[in-house]
Amino acid sequence: MTQSIANGHNGLHNGFHASDVEPESPTSSASDISSDSGLNGVGSSNSSSNGVNGITNGTSGLKLNGRIKMKRKQSSPMMPAFMVSAPGKVIVFGEHAVVHGKAAIAAAISLRSYLLVTSLSKSKRTVTLKFPDIDFDHSWNIDELPWGIFQQPSKKKYYYSLVTELDPELVEAIQPYLDDVSAHKPAEIRKVHRNSAGSFLYMFLSLGSKSFPGCQYTLRSTIPIGAGLGSSATIAVCLSAALLLQLRTLSGPHPDQPADEARLQIERINRWALVYEMFIHGNPSGVDNTVSTQGKAVVFQRTDYSKPPLVRPLWDFPELPLLLVDTRTAKSTAHEVAKVGRLKDAHPKLVGSILDAIDKVTNTSADLIAEDDFTTESEDSLRRVGELMTINHGLLVSLGVSHPRLERVRELVDFQGIGWTKLTGAGGGGCSITLLKPGVPREKLDRLEEQLDQEGYQKFETTLGGDGVGVLWPAVLRNGVDDEEGGTEIDLENFLAAEGNDGVEKLVGVHGGGGEREGWKFWRVESDN
Repeated sequence: MTQSIANGHNGLHNGFHASDVEPESPTSSASDISSDSGLNGVGSSNSSSNGVNGITNGTSGLKLNGRIKMKRKQSSPMMPAFMVSAPGKVIVFGEHAVVHGKAAIAAAISLRSYLLVTSLSKSKRTVTLKFPDIDFDHSWNIDELPWGIFQQPSKKKYYYSLVTELDPELVEAIQPYLDDVSAHKPAEIRKVHRNSAGSFLYMFLSLGSKSFPGCQYTLRSTIPIGAGLGSSATIAVCLSAALLLQLRTLSGPHPDQPADEARLQIERINRWALVYEMFIHGNPSGVDNTVSTQGKAVVFQRTDYSKPPLVRPLWDFPELPLLLVDTRTAKSTAHEVAKVGRLKDAHPKLVGSILDAIDKVTNTSADLIAEDDFTTESEDSLRRVGELMTINHGLLVSLGVSHPRLERVRELVDFQGIGWTKLTGAGGGGCSITLLKPGVPREKLDRLEEQLDQEGYQKFETTLGGDGVGVLWPAVLRNGVDDEEGGTEIDLENFLAAEGNDGVEKLVGVHGGGGEREGWKFWRVESDN
């Protein structure tokens, strides 16, 4: 549980209540607004009797008609297919020191997960998770799920609820619905699939109701799995945002949305994403889902493991050019953390001073990036950050958590003279990040890529500190293609057929190989300074 989540509780509880205004989904039509009983999730029984006359939706500009005037119940139109996307993350500064009470900085990267949500006709009462990248596909009959125990007054949760721990009885109640998930697959794969299924069902049953419409959630991702880049948190954020949108408990995102309202919206997404993460990881730090939800970067610190960590958002963290290299070497976070722990026990003063130095690097970098004259176009600004990355890496090497494959990446990058490299995450394999110098010649990057390919690495040119969770509603990209027909619609068949990371990015990517694609919208939460 992050501090930001804990502190956001009162603001959320005093924000949009089910009994006040039922916030509208991003581009609902008038007919959607006047009759949404088919999507009546949490709180709709209260809001259906309360008119919301005169309130203007921030996205479409439509007036909400008071439902109290309706003389007959209309059938609910199917919600249009829409997409949600969330970014992965890297640790930029402070690895390992953060385990010992020091600060770390984590930032979003432009590698993302993409979730396509398609509603089914009223006669189809199933909910389906389809994650083709990990060969996971499973459906449940909505009417047969254990709604009774989740709807009990003592256990019922709402979209604004603060869930700090999972209810053991609720966890137990969904176990029978996981028994046949990937039943014939190897045990290791089955465990991953059942974790995903269990996390989803816990969140779905907590937020939804038996009258929830049949739908399918199809996920594709450009984020390497198991590389310390927060891939599971991106799924958590995507599913949280999708469910809250389907339940009409989010307003926006839209260009004129005040920063405070945007932050309240992403906090709502974040707290339910953490519920998903709790099912998989038990007691997650919350940093992965927080960065994935809000984007940009955070300073993260946990001085007392009996209390929530301190999380300070860096709303104005700049977008920095980044080269991410996956060593494709399996790592064990627990092993590397234990290694540093043993070293600290053996040499407490020496290792303590190294951890203090890492902490100083982290805080210095946060202060540097916050300076008024810091600019991503300035080689001097980037050089100062890069030098801090180099120092941080050297300190981590002294703790014994690097790896020959990581050092080889540094050697190749330094030989080309194109940037500053450090390991990210626990080390012992995993990934490295390189802050690129401005104006690096393409031929140098090509030579580096060729060498990395020959040696079995996987390279990603990405951006550090970009947007968090985004919405494409409906699933239509208005990106200059087929504009006379209103844009390019993303359908399920095309989404599933997209080949690899490049295919997914070309079809639905937020950036799509160029600038931000028209159609994607984000809850932007830069500071007011």
